[in-house]
Amino acid sequence: MRRRVFLRSVAAGSAALTAATLAACGQAPQTPVQQATTAPTQEQQATTAPAQPATQAPVATAPQPQAPAQTSEMPSLEWDMATSWPVALDTIFGGAKTVADRVAALTDGKFKITPRAAGELAPALQVLDVVQQDAVPIGHTASYYYVGKSPVTAFGTTLPFGLNAQQQNAWLYEGGGLAKLQAVYAKLFNVIQFPAGNTGVQMGGWFRKEINTVADLQGLKMRIPGLGGQVLTKLGVTVQVIPGGEIFQALQTGAVDAAEWVGPYDDEKLGLNKAAKFYYYPGWWEPGPTLEVQVNLNRWNELPKAYQEAIATASAEANITMLARYDARNREALKRLIDGGTQLRPYSKEILAAAEKAAFELYDEFAAKDADFKEIYEDWKAFREAVYGWHKVNEAGFTNYVYNK
Repeated sequence: MRRRVFLRSVAAGSAALTAATLAACGQAPQTPVQQATTAPTQEQQATTAPAQPATQAPVATAPQPQAPAQTSEMPSLEWDMATSWPVALDTIFGGAKTVADRVAALTDGKFKITPRAAGELAPALQVLDVVQQDAVPIGHTASYYYVGKSPVTAFGTTLPFGLNAQQQNAWLYEGGGLAKLQAVYAKLFNVIQFPAGNTGVQMGGWFRKEINTVADLQGLKMRIPGLGGQVLTKLGVTVQVIPGGEIFQALQTGAVDAAEWVGPYDDEKLGLNKAAKFYYYPGWWEPGPTLEVQVNLNRWNELPKAYQEAIATASAEANITMLARYDARNREALKRLIDGGTQLRPYSKEILAAAEKAAFELYDEFAAKDADFKEIYEDWKAFREAVYGWHKVNEAGFTNYVYNK
């Protein structure tokens, strides 16, 4: 029941945000009981104060005590947050930090969340596991790391040849995607999740040799998670899933022949340009990958409503802020990489076409076997077709003019 009440409150939008903001500022609306204890009624004034002559000026009275701030009545909580990220990756780990900082601000410091680097509380690829088990109350991760649990988790992050960041947000917030995913997460994992970061369209990875055809992919060992990895498996690639902090060593030593991470800013921080020379684009497997906050549902239901609203609001801020940071930083980082000798290469049309065909064949296979996947996939696919049709007119029309004039 509390979960249904929360979902209705998210739909209320600005009203919920106003309530959370008032709580953060210590401005709680007084209830009728509070009003009675802070100001005497006219009847009480008549019996306790001497009558004044009709011509006498009003007598000044001392300020009445105010009701205690709402946050003073809230519990003090401290949670650790498991994440999938090294602290050195300040933009992606920064998404977790944005959530923690904003929750503290919205609750006047009563609710403190401390993000921990990958490996401190859980291995990088097991954040959902520890949150599901309630070993850790909250996590920040990418849901597609857990497609082995259920392929439906891919929708929480991204699908190959799926939605870009703008379209992903439209589907999650206004197309019913988030509500559908929250229902499935609750059923499968006893978790509630919120979008809390997006990298934008990612790059297509680092390769130790050039690849131009599907034949060039045969037998290639590549670090790539999620459904993108399953698509490449169909094309003959041997896929490995390696945490971000271990990619450089694997690529440098030849344990893998290729690896993808995020984009120029983060890839440069990991030093991937020092381990491989060829840098491909676009990252067709991650056109708009959402990161998310995951909260154990039992712990969520124990939170005061104001704290629930703080997490939802803070996650939405992180979702916007991370994308802005990547868009602002990636171009300069790409220039540095190219100036340092990186060879920028586009994927061939042959590889893109083969990968797209394999991707939608994979989705059809999942839909035939998994009812949860099928339900969300049919909705997502219809939304994808509609939003791309719209963006072909306005977004692509404008972009093509600017770049081709």
